[in-house]
Amino acid sequence: MMSYKGAGVNIAAGARTVELMKDAVRATYTPQVLAGIGAFGGLYDAGALKQMAAPVLVASTDGVGTKTKVAARMGRWDTIGRDLVHHCVNDILVQGARPLFFLDYVASSTLDPAQIAAVVIGAAGACRDLGCALLGGETAEMPGVYQPGEIDLVGTIIGVIPDRAAMIDGSTIQAGDSILALPSSGLHTNGYSLARQVLNVLDWEATHADLGMSIGDALLAVHRCYLAEVEALRAAGIPIKGLAHITGGGVVDNLPRILPAGLGAVIGRGSWQEPPIFGLIATLGAIDPDELFHVFNMGLGMLVVVAPEQAATAQGVIAELRLVGTITVSDVVTVI
Repeated sequence: MMSYKGAGVNIAAGARTVELMKDAVRATYTPQVLAGIGAFGGLYDAGALKQMAAPVLVASTDGVGTKTKVAARMGRWDTIGRDLVHHCVNDILVQGARPLFFLDYVASSTLDPAQIAAVVIGAAGACRDLGCALLGGETAEMPGVYQPGEIDLVGTIIGVIPDRAAMIDGSTIQAGDSILALPSSGLHTNGYSLARQVLNVLDWEATHADLGMSIGDALLAVHRCYLAEVEALRAAGIPIKGLAHITGGGVVDNLPRILPAGLGAVIGRGSWQEPPIFGLIATLGAIDPDELFHVFNMGLGMLVVVAPEQAATAQGVIAELRLVGTITVSDVVTVI
């Protein structure tokens, strides 16, 4: 007799997964959540938007790429859910939005309830810390589509800009403006296909002298979220002209996304501290600097563009901000 379980889909494992994660998910619920886990669709009371001057909803969907393969190799699943939430929050933050709610999608060839629950509990913890509801999601078991023991992880976030006039869109950026950087914690969620290829020959478990930790720990360092820092700058009255989240494509591809036509930038390498994992990858893989800055964030997690007279004030508010470059009349971003 044929069965769904015999075809590779275990409904009981799915139910067990939900049971393991449900308390963590419910802990993220804000008063606006009307229906969440277990419902066909999450319900969120948007009545508060009526009190806003000119609200703008902002949405983004992203994943953590092949960082899931690092988690699989290390047998650690408690960090990549947090990575996913932080990445998505940063993506809407660059336009001035604060998160409202988040949804996740986790898929695997065979459901391991403890594994999937660890991922979602990590995402729920990040959402709870940020005041963002984990409103719903999907756990899919797809034998034959995914490799055994590995997963795919994707998230969607909805946020709001309370007043359209406060939207950060880069339109006021001009030549001579200062580029400040908030540091990354490591690779964040990009560049792992190259990093894994280069570092594959090394021991990922032992402490590496150049890193002060194991390679596995360095690769799994949680993607930083910059919501608190950006909100502190805005609360201090710093006019932020533009924000660039440095993800896939590095600084040379991401910074131009917020620049008006005819403008570029010069970034001065050495004006910030690069996490040592990048030096190890560069040396072992003999990777050209241009390639490094196209693939990795190289320690630049979020770029903040301000008028030059505001740079020192901004650094007074956030001490870890580094002046790393200047906006120029150009059509390219150059790292020198």
